[in-house]
Amino acid sequence: MELTPVTDLPEIRPGDDLAALIAGRADDLGLGLEGAVLTVASTVVSKAEGRTANLEDYAVSGRAEEIAARIEEVAGEEKDPRFAQAVLEESTELLIEAPFLLTETRFGHITVNAGIDRSNVPDHDLLLLPKRPTESAERIRRGFEDRGYDDVAVIVTDTSGRPFRHGQRGVALGWAGMPASRDWRGERDRDGRELGVTVQSVVDELAAAANLVTGEGADGNPAVVVRDWEFGDLEGSDELFRSVEDDLIRQALREWRFEP
Repeated sequence: MELTPVTDLPEIRPGDDLAALIAGRADDLGLGLEGAVLTVASTVVSKAEGRTANLEDYAVSGRAEEIAARIEEVAGEEKDPRFAQAVLEESTELLIEAPFLLTETRFGHITVNAGIDRSNVPDHDLLLLPKRPTESAERIRRGFEDRGYDDVAVIVTDTSGRPFRHGQRGVALGWAGMPASRDWRGERDRDGRELGVTVQSVVDELAAAANLVTGEGADGNPAVVVRDWEFGDLEGSDELFRSVEDDLIRQALREWRFEP
């Protein structure tokens, strides 16, 4: 498998055609897109879709005031209630409200602060996640098809923390042109035992691999071409985010409250 960043893309602005920009730059670099998987950071997807905001845009509710005050009380750091309001408006459920905000986004991803970013947003205070990342991936993929690339899978990625571990890694938010997971159930291990639970989240694994070459901070390489990777002859699934009924951690968090 080979992963190559699409370097020297321009600063993305609202309305930019990401497929055209990425395809043009990939062609300049001699990167073959046909049959490849392309990962695209959600930051540039959000910028192209105009998903920016300023703190002054938010009318603060009493709930946001309570959350900001609670975080300041237990964490000892000031929390702007306007930011808390932005998180509330981007979320369908608040799972942890102190000492930080852990929420479910409107498309099912669970992350800190609804994934709202305050880095690398030159003209605004906040960068929000794409509203519907899988639809974003499908649009980018159609843009490649319009340019003659008929077999390009697209994954919209983000970086996210993990419970029980330090540090962040790349995860998939949306995808098109490939299943999210490959199902090993029913296959045999080397000892002949039948696998009963193994479902491999390949979009997350490719997102994490791509994150190794996109970099963080000021690196500015939001797109990666993944070549010579094969899904294999296995059943695929588009299930990625657990349902509430199957998510024991979420159910436990609903009964939990942080006490310093």
